[in-house]
This record gives sequence, structure tokens and C-alpha cells, in this order.
Amino acid sequence: MRWRPDSATDENMKKTKQIALGGLLAALAVVILLLGSLIPIGTYVAPMLASFLLVPLLAALPKGLCLCWYAAAALLAVLLCPDKETAFVFVFLGWYPIARPGLDRLPRLLRIAAKLLIFNAAVAALYALLILVFQLEALVEEARETGTLLLLVLLLLGDLSFLLFDLTLRRLTQLRRKGKGFGFFW
Repeated sequence: MRWRPDSATDENMKKTKQIALGGLLAALAVVILLLGSLIPIGTYVAPMLASFLLVPLLAALPKGLCLCWYAAAALLAVLLCPDKETAFVFVFLGWYPIARPGLDRLPRLLRIAAKLLIFNAAVAALYALLILVFQLEALVEEARETGTLLLLVLLLLGDLSFLLFDLTLRRLTQLRRKGKGFGFFW
């Protein structure tokens, strides 16, 4: 077997590193989601933390491969996580870091409105699926005990948390562009 020129070897090495990075971060995302199943607040925090892993991937991979990474991590989460609510929060909202750059091109008020609309639609679809299709009785009982007013307050707090999540994504992306942060990721 003859040795290949440096350009072909470099290209293969680059692809190998991208695949390895994607695999490691997908495994890390699943571990984060599994750990999120242990504590009640982890249902919402773990999917956000797992989504942050898309920031270095978006720097290293094309958008299409980032979508493949998200699909693989979401599928593994649904199959392996004991808390299906945590897994499905990631399924419904984990793709957001990929779509965020496109939304950031909108004017400020329209951008915020679009982001909140996406979040609220995803949350509504998520809980409709969990309650109507998967028939998670614990969620139905929790909703009955909570009451409508408190559920609306929780949704508003979710909106606030989502906006803070979005701000954190923006800051992480800025750190990546400036070359600061975790050197082995970017």
C-alpha cells in the first residue's frame, strides 16, 4: 500500500476528528440527560445543558451534520432516559441552537416574538404529545393539582428561562468566535 499525499491524509484526519467529536458530544449529551432524570429541576435544565453542546459542533461541522448529531442524541435520549419528559424536552427544544443564527437576523422585536412563539409552540406540542399520545397520568394529575393560573405563571417563567438560555447561547457563540473558551472544542 502506497502512502497518500499530505492533503488527502489531512482531509481524512479532519473528518475523523469531526466524527470523534460528534460521537463524544452525543454520548455526553445522553449522560447529561440521564443525570437530569435524577432531580426534578433536571427535567428542564438537562436538555438546555445538552443543547449547549451544539455550540462547538456548529463551529466544527456543517449545519446538516449538526442536525444529524441532534437526531442521534435525541433518539438515544428517548431510548435510554428513564424520564421521558426530560428526553422529549430535548427532542422538542434541542434543535434550537441550530436555528438560532437564522432567527438572529430578524429585527429585535420580531426576533424576540419569533423565539417566544417557537418556544411556546414547542412546549404546547410537547405536553400535548406526552398527555394525549403517551398518556402520562402523572402529568395530567400534576396539571389538575396545579391549577390554570399557576400553569400560566409557570409558562411565563419558562419563557424567561428560555430567553436566558438564548442569551447564554449568544454569549457562548461570542466566546467561540473570539477564540476563548474550551480550546479542545474550538
